Amino acid sequence: MTRLEAIQKKILKQPELDRLLAYWRFTGQKLVFTNGCFDIIHLGHIDYLSRAASLGTRLLIGLNTDASTRRLKGPARPINDEHARAMVLAAMSFVDAVVLFDEDTPLGLIRTVQPDVLVKGADYKPEDIVGYDVVTERGGRVETMDFLPGYSTSLIEKRIRNT
Repeated sequence: MTRLEAIQKKILKQPELDRLLAYWRFTGQKLVFTNGCFDIIHLGHIDYLSRAASLGTRLLIGLNTDASTRRLKGPARPINDEHARAMVLAAMSFVDAVVLFDEDTPLGLIRTVQPDVLVKGADYKPEDIVGYDVVTERGGRVETMDFLPGYSTSLIEKRIRNT
């Protein structure tokens, strides 16, 4: 298998996700889940995702589709299409799997995944995070993480547009 094929293999559809989740549960893996658009990957994303990965043994990322991103961020987004965004995330050594979701929130995906740890940015209060109840009712935990100051896709997009 080539390295590119190995990266592509980390981008899952529902049947593949179900099989992988069953295997991870059977082997006692601690599953961390986070989600987002991850449009223009920057140092802030790398910092956030690597710290999220350190909270368990497997990191699964729920990635908003292009349509979902447009509904959340407006018609000018995403800048990179869902395939490109998924490939960049899957290429990270600390990311174990990426799955696309088309809804405005990842609630359905969180119900399917049943993560041990749900991670979002510290701009949320844990109890306000979508899926909080799903995760905590099973004895899992919800963690928030501070963002790396000075790094955001919106800031990068603004700098590009102003030059």
